[in-house]
Amino acid sequence: MSAKDCGHHDDDDRKAFHRRLWAALVSFIILILFLILLIWLILRPTKPHFILQDATVYAFNLTSPATLTTTLQVTLSTRNPNERIGIYYDRVDVYASYHNQQVTLPTLLPSTYQGHKEITVWSPFLYGDSVSVAPYLVDSLNQDQFTGTVLINIRVDGRIRWKVGTFISGKYHLNVNCPAYINFGKKNNGISMGSAVRYQLIMDCLVDV
Repeated sequence: MSAKDCGHHDDDDRKAFHRRLWAALVSFIILILFLILLIWLILRPTKPHFILQDATVYAFNLTSPATLTTTLQVTLSTRNPNERIGIYYDRVDVYASYHNQQVTLPTLLPSTYQGHKEITVWSPFLYGDSVSVAPYLVDSLNQDQFTGTVLINIRVDGRIRWKVGTFISGKYHLNVNCPAYINFGKKNNGISMGSAVRYQLIMDCLVDV
């Protein structure tokens, strides 16, 4: 066998070795991903359960023909229903809307980790100073206040991650909608707190992840 033949044979052996090494690496990665997927499917993470417990209304009134001033403090509780999965709340904003129009600035909640079956409670203030609203919303608000009940939606917009053992998932979008029926015309349904009125609500929220 010539030296040229030996060199060619060595090159073939190296290429075959590299192919086997690459195939083994790809197989290992696929196996790891399959195991993660299998564990994920077995555990089946359940989205958190949100409840709007109460709302304290300091201001919710038209400050000019087409602007709305809103000051609220709400109490939100969220429960992690999972027995083996933790939840990271990386960024969570809360704001109020009326007829799908945002009427307060978003309030950023502190980032937190929620363990198995744990409950977390937040009590943010929501502010909206002279927010411009569409004319049809002015008519709707006047009508609602005349009848005595106004529906305000407390919305949560955030990013969460799931934790299974040492594995932490990528970020998922959290969208929460909490309806709050406020009886402005019947203050006996609330607790007077000086110029503010606190309403006990205990409303389940719609949660989408």
